[in-house]
Amino acid sequence: MDEQVKAVIVFLLPFRPENTCARRGLGGQLAEKDLRINEQIRVREVRLIDEKGEQRGIIPTLEAIRIARELGLDLVEVAPQSVPPVCKLLNYGKFKFEQEKKVKDSRKKAKGGELKEIRMQPKIATHDLDFKSNHVREFLEEGNKVKVTIRFRGRELAHTERGEDVLKAVLTRLEGFYIMERLPMMEGRFMSMTLSPKASIIKKQAESEPDAAAAPAAPATGQA
Repeated sequence: MDEQVKAVIVFLLPFRPENTCARRGLGGQLAEKDLRINEQIRVREVRLIDEKGEQRGIIPTLEAIRIARELGLDLVEVAPQSVPPVCKLLNYGKFKFEQEKKVKDSRKKAKGGELKEIRMQPKIATHDLDFKSNHVREFLEEGNKVKVTIRFRGRELAHTERGEDVLKAVLTRLEGFYIMERLPMMEGRFMSMTLSPKASIIKKQAESEPDAAAAPAAPATGQA
């Protein structure tokens, strides 16, 4: 088996909803909209993996489509970079339905999540800024909203622009992870903004849940 086929080993598993979340080809995750199915696959031959996860070898594309039709399934190109491309027999409609359901469920969960708060000072060291920004990112990855607050003391209120600079630095470190839910604004001695997790982060969380559930539990330890 060549390395390109190994890269899509997940598709060797029988089709089950919990297995559809990992759709990776060579060079990263393959988005559903990029998957070609049935007559959209315009190559002469494909390497076929059947509905049971077993390899059927290299066969003509039209023959693979015929087999899929006879089984009431679709021929889905899961590794277009392979030569020839690797295709699998599966119910593509069910595949998309399960993926969309997972994303919707995760979004509902995120909406009901906690509102976390991270507080900083306008005069914050770079390593402390990095440390707290990492905490904000972790909260977002868990599906939580995060309120980032700058606390001003005494004469610091005369230089609120320093707080704005700190918040901008936080956002730079969180690029690709957040949606700005509430813009920075002053509330007494505090300047704060509220961030929500980006849709792609919520989706990633939903896809990782089946893997976490499948992980073996650690053996219990205790005294007899």
